[in-house]
Amino acid sequence: MKRWYVVHTRANGESRALDNLRRQGFETFLPRHKRRRVHARKVEIVERPLFPRYMFVALDLVTAPWRSILGTFGVTDLLRHGDNPTPMPDGVVEALQADTAARRHDEADPLTRLRAGDAVRVLAGPFADLIGKFQALGESERVIVLLDLLGREVRAQLPARAIAAA
Repeated sequence: MKRWYVVHTRANGESRALDNLRRQGFETFLPRHKRRRVHARKVEIVERPLFPRYMFVALDLVTAPWRSILGTFGVTDLLRHGDNPTPMPDGVVEALQADTAARRHDEADPLTRLRAGDAVRVLAGPFADLIGKFQALGESERVIVLLDLLGREVRAQLPARAIAAA
């Protein structure tokens, strides 16, 4: 009977271990999620492992040559108790597969939750620590915010990363 087991991989070696295990004929699962990454003033959505350095493999310990997993490039070890791999509780990996397919683990862009009129705090720049009202998404990772300056509302375009929900 096949059960799911945890594979410990090398740092940033999940994809390599996944490819090599699949090439050997093992059924594998590497849960991933999408997240927003800001680097060098560029914002991009990247897919990352949900559990860094861990993935799952389905095995029948009686019939499968599971020890070959230990010599696979990218793999460090199997999660074991003594000499034998420790199986995952029934239903856990299946639930993770369903959640991953439904994209439940993806990091939501905080700006997509803001609606016109929501209070926002300015985090950086000349208006730092002011509270304003979110108006809309602008162009090129910018947002339009109404700030109360000198007794009147002033429309300002700010970098999206410079605001947060208040």
